[in-house]
Amino acid sequence: MRGVGSTGRNVPERYLDGYARILAEVAATGRRLTREELESRRALGEQAADAGHGLRALINAHLSATRAAWPQAPGSADSALVAVQQVIDAFAEGFERAQRQAVRQEEAARREFIDDLLYGRSDLGRLAERAERFGLRLSHAHAVAVAEGPAAYSEGGTVPRQVEQALLARFGNRDVLLTTKDGRLLCVAPGHEDEVLPYFAQQAHAATDGGRVAIGRPQPGPGGVVQSYEEALNALELAERLGLDDPVLYAADLLVYPVLARDRQAMADLVVNTLGPLTTARGGAGQDRGHRRPPPGVARQAAVTRAGTPSACRDGGHRTKIAPAGRTRTAPGTLTRTPRAARRRPT
Repeated sequence: MRGVGSTGRNVPERYLDGYARILAEVAATGRRLTREELESRRALGEQAADAGHGLRALINAHLSATRAAWPQAPGSADSALVAVQQVIDAFAEGFERAQRQAVRQEEAARREFIDDLLYGRSDLGRLAERAERFGLRLSHAHAVAVAEGPAAYSEGGTVPRQVEQALLARFGNRDVLLTTKDGRLLCVAPGHEDEVLPYFAQQAHAATDGGRVAIGRPQPGPGGVVQSYEEALNALELAERLGLDDPVLYAADLLVYPVLARDRQAMADLVVNTLGPLTTARGGAGQDRGHRRPPPGVARQAAVTRAGTPSACRDGGHRTKIAPAGRTRTAPGTLTRTPRAARRRPT
């Protein structure tokens, strides 16, 4: 399609439809643009924005058309300039309105993608296709870092922008996705980029005034982001429960804790195996007629661990106490001594 002018040669003429007529009528009569004429300029501006044309080229096209259609009658220049101003202002308003709408749609698509990515609610094949639009190749392994601080963080906030600028200045565009979720700051990076997430943790810790960052392990495939994200969240929760004060947590270093928490017998065995060798140490616990047994403290700790918690267990809402060796509990508040013969092991 034929363009307009030397500077607006790439702009189709349809975006200037009716402009020369409006300019001539306003110059001849001195009137202002009608509401319908202004709305038509706004609509053309929206269409030009949706088509991907730049505002600078569009304004240049209007100025070129103005020069070509400039009225020759004396005294009409002021009216013509007023018309040019109104036309360009209405056209730019429509252009900006379309751009804002496009940004909102892009933000909604980005948020929907992030939700599907972190919760695994979408088809993995379709998710991988959508991920390429945001710079992620889900066929490769990815790791996720999660930062939390004293305040909740949202897209476009000061802290996310500060961290994003630091990452771009250091690494440029390396297929890194920075976003927020549930008030936390998230960074998704390729698994082979070993420097990205530690640097993110450093910047996020400083930007959040001493917040804590957890880094999940690299996981392969489209579902790897979900797994790494959950590992990072679990690391933050575990650090809160255990009272860890490390500013940066690695999920790989904390794998043993949830295993022991789920398996009380394994925890009890760990206590016995760790402290049990004290029974053979010189000057340690004694032996009972040649048979080794753990010191009372070791046995008590193992028993309590099997029951549930490191210090005591809950039984129906009451704290269960462990009776000292050599006594048995027969009734609440009553202790009877076990006969010595019954405590001896047969030889």
